[in-house]
Amino acid sequence: MGWATAYIQKLVAGETVSFRPHGHSMTGKVNDGQLVTVVPLGSPPLVGEVVLCKVNGAEYLHLVKAVRGASYLIGNNKGKTNGWTNRVFGRVVKVEP
Repeated sequence: MGWATAYIQKLVAGETVSFRPHGHSMTGKVNDGQLVTVVPLGSPPLVGEVVLCKVNGAEYLHLVKAVRGASYLIGNNKGKTNGWTNRVFGRVVKVEP
């Protein structure tokens, strides 16, 4: 069970979630400890959107870097990529202090 498992379960059930992620890989888009609101995906994510997803079993609140059909290249805001996935559960719609 990862740090975002409970949030992912709620998103899959159609609920909106809010939480304060920690870390610095998304600085500039989502800073450490900021309150983010994530809504169920609804429509395919676009390049540049911040999404809650799983890549190779790891949970991330990261950027969509590229789209290839129904697969998405996920990475952070510092240039690193995590890999391709089709397991995207929600998109960030609000970031607050």
